[in-house]
Amino acid sequence: MTLAAVQIHAILANERRRRAIDQLVATRTPLSASELATYVAEEESGESPPPKALRESVYGSLVQTHLPTLQSAGVITYDLECKMVSLTPQARNIRIYQELVGPAGVTWADWYRVCGLVGLLIILGSLLSVPIVAAVDPILWTSAALFTFAALSASHLWSYRFSIPLWFPRR
Repeated sequence: MTLAAVQIHAILANERRRRAIDQLVATRTPLSASELATYVAEEESGESPPPKALRESVYGSLVQTHLPTLQSAGVITYDLECKMVSLTPQARNIRIYQELVGPAGVTWADWYRVCGLVGLLIILGSLLSVPIVAAVDPILWTSAALFTFAALSASHLWSYRFSIPLWFPRR
């Protein structure tokens, strides 16, 4: 089952659902609804432990609204008996929409654009004999630009190495 973009946006429109998904991805293990509520309440309040009233409110909204919504979309499995929540492979479709920001709050797409543009300008500057830049062979500039792009790509992959589960434990 593939989620339509409209469904994905509806799921991600709610901050509590986004935080719940983030926590499930971060822990990479099933969590109890109570643990999930505590995390979401901590994020909302900025306090650890969060106020009891907020934690109870978050728990109620997760159990009554958000977890059933995520389960019906096929993003999580929610065992009502033991109140355990875990991600499904469908969560990958949601995570793609959440993975936008890289280091320093700049999107990964912007990092790639800047890397490509700066590399291109330096290489062109070398080819067009711009002072200082032309002192270095264009092949070296090209190699440096490609190495920088490869390092950026490796950093991007490394930063998300755990964010999209590649396998899911079977029950």
